[in-house]
Amino acid sequence: MKRILLAVFGILALAFATLMPAFAQSKGTVYYMVPTLLDEFQTGSVSALELFLKQVGYEVKTLNADNKTDAQQSEMNDVIALKPAAIILAAVDFNALKPSIEAARAAGIPVVEFDRQITSTPSDFTSVAGTVEIGHVAADQAEKLLKAKNGSVKGKVLQVLGDPGDPYTLDIQKSFEEKMKAFPDVKIISLPAMQWEASNAGTIVADQMLANPDIDLIFSHAAHLSVAAVASLEAAGNKPGDVMLMSSNGAPVGLDLIRKGWLNVEVEQPLYAQAAAVAMFMDKVVKKEEIKPGEYDVLGLKSTVTKEAWGPNIKIPGAAITKENVDNPAFWGNQKPPTDTVKPIE
Repeated sequence: MKRILLAVFGILALAFATLMPAFAQSKGTVYYMVPTLLDEFQTGSVSALELFLKQVGYEVKTLNADNKTDAQQSEMNDVIALKPAAIILAAVDFNALKPSIEAARAAGIPVVEFDRQITSTPSDFTSVAGTVEIGHVAADQAEKLLKAKNGSVKGKVLQVLGDPGDPYTLDIQKSFEEKMKAFPDVKIISLPAMQWEASNAGTIVADQMLANPDIDLIFSHAAHLSVAAVASLEAAGNKPGDVMLMSSNGAPVGLDLIRKGWLNVEVEQPLYAQAAAVAMFMDKVVKKEEIKPGEYDVLGLKSTVTKEAWGPNIKIPGAAITKENVDNPAFWGNQKPPTDTVKPIE
């Protein structure tokens, strides 16, 4: 019996010694404050951040605010008390969350802004899509579509924004409209789908197609809004191709609409690269080390880190998805996560 016990203890000791390095590699818990899980970008962001941060040694826990500012403020207070390694914030309202960011950083907890840039107060790192560039790409595509349909760049565009509390949609609107000013024969009607609710987008499209039946192009700032737009168009008796459509985030439902002939263009928001960039720089964020401006390769995309008044900011470019390239596995909407392992920036 004594020999058996000694053998058992020996095996346990060996197993413990084997497991110790794995435990030692854990760098702590990071909380991701997701604004909502209403659309595929948000649900995809949870999976992507978990995947890439695990590769560099962090556990991720996610709290969903259900698009409620007060809920996210309360969640931030709770997480600050837990003293995690870092907080990743995609704010429901970029103004209302400013005090929470300041409280976290005052408690020594670094804050990373993901997807929704906040410029009113410093953060430790910000990872965003090139929203200005997305607006410009969308304008280029609108120019081509209107010219192909009408013989010149003219016509009527219905722009369905997301929530006006989200700088993502505001940046795209501003850059899209600025570039389209070069074409005075294009009339743009811009209306917000409050809280990014698809039902609000559907109502906007239904109402505007009655008030303006000559709308040539509908540009929604997210693919799930285009799904509602299509439902409204179908209900009114339209078929694929009767009204041109664009979206601007690259979600799976958008790619499906391209394949079905409803959607002409989806301007991708590079979800995988945005999440990978957070993981690449997380060690520096947690250790409060300098993040140097410059060009960085993020999953093959040439991305730029700049030093802004609100802190280090990485901007990652997107691309136009059409029927010609819709099956490219690099687009996150095809739901094929990269197989390359992310490595921390040294």
